[in-house]
Amino acid sequence: MSPLMKELSAYIAGALKRPLPEEVVEKTKHHVLDTIAAMVSGSRLLPGKKAIAYVKTLGGATEACVIGSRVTTTAQHAALANGMLGHADETDDSHAPSLCHPGCAIVPAALAMAERGGRNGAAFLRAVALGYDVGTRLNMALHAYDFRDAGHSSHSFGPTFGAAAAAGALAGLDADQTRWLLSYTAQQCSGISCWMRDEEHIEKAFDFGGMPARNGVAAAAMVATGFTGVDDAFSGERNFFVAYDETRRIGRAPEPQRLVQGLGLTYEIMNTNIKRWSVGSPIQAPLDSLLELIRAHGIRAADVAKLTVRVAKQGANTTDNRTMPDICMQHMCAVMLEDGIVTFASSHDERRMKDPKVLALRSRMDLFGDEALTRALPSRQGIVELKLKDGRELRHHTQAVRGTAQNPMTRAEVDEKAYHLMAPILGKARARLLCDAVWAVDKLSNMRKLRPLLRA
Repeated sequence: MSPLMKELSAYIAGALKRPLPEEVVEKTKHHVLDTIAAMVSGSRLLPGKKAIAYVKTLGGATEACVIGSRVTTTAQHAALANGMLGHADETDDSHAPSLCHPGCAIVPAALAMAERGGRNGAAFLRAVALGYDVGTRLNMALHAYDFRDAGHSSHSFGPTFGAAAAAGALAGLDADQTRWLLSYTAQQCSGISCWMRDEEHIEKAFDFGGMPARNGVAAAAMVATGFTGVDDAFSGERNFFVAYDETRRIGRAPEPQRLVQGLGLTYEIMNTNIKRWSVGSPIQAPLDSLLELIRAHGIRAADVAKLTVRVAKQGANTTDNRTMPDICMQHMCAVMLEDGIVTFASSHDERRMKDPKVLALRSRMDLFGDEALTRALPSRQGIVELKLKDGRELRHHTQAVRGTAQNPMTRAEVDEKAYHLMAPILGKARARLLCDAVWAVDKLSNMRKLRPLLRA
């Protein structure tokens, strides 16, 4: 057995006994509330509706609730449904260095296992932070961007391991069992990037959130009931990193040591982004830039003769004239110009995709994938250039998007976003109670007590 596996399994097994630094507890609450809000709002979107309808047919023990519904089912089924709810659109968090959306898989998995085991809120938060640490490091060990370019989906690999680590810790697995947990997780890892062609976001919600959450919980539950397995899936003959050695062809092999690098010192949840806008990640910076220009210069849609947006090449490819409003760059920029702001409701209003005023604005836009922005750090930067009818030319370059690790949202901003996402579904009073309960979750004696607030 490798020293790396011994260190990693011991860290996961001991995670619930280690208090988190205060700033990490606070940031973890931000991401828990943000993800719960994504799940609540996602319960009324097509992928969420499909997920809830599916798990209703499965039955099973009443271990965990499906958010936004009256369904209580097995932890595995609840994790699947809630993971799909969490990525039913583009509201959930993201971690740029590892190229994944950790929250939509890790939070549902941790919530399901915490309910299953009657764990308290402090243990739940520690498990969530652990999941972010393990999942993101796994992708970084694989060189996430090169891994993606080889055709694999970084969005399902890392989050599967993050969900498994969180679930395994909450299941009370010891170090030996954790090694088996990681082997069962490695066997369940899968994902190819053809999700980019999913027009209804249903498979994408499964790939990003539902599948990783379900598989992580399944691995933990199986080992907890007595399954044994390979002691070290990360070293030795035919190990995980040999199977996914996709970057050696360009001169660098995977770096397994990154799995344990900085554990207990660098908490990756601190480096994870929360979205200010409920739209795809590549659209965040252009909307920030547009809002700055609108407010600084009093711009209205009628003033604009030409709008040019520049983002990284991958971001442009992902968002160029898409059929879903919240992942269409041109549409969302047009809505921002027309309304002066973007809301959850406006970013999901499919009728406006045919609005003559919006279409007229879109006809005056250009979107470019920029080589310099593709290489730029921090990632997800965006440039907006406006030519106005009065002859003025304006430009704004957003380097650190609001909500990113470099420019984080405050507690009040996260609370406001979450409340406005949840109030239309839960009602204003219950949405307020749920926000307050999450901010105090570390004092909660049993995570099952959240169920009445999470149900529709």
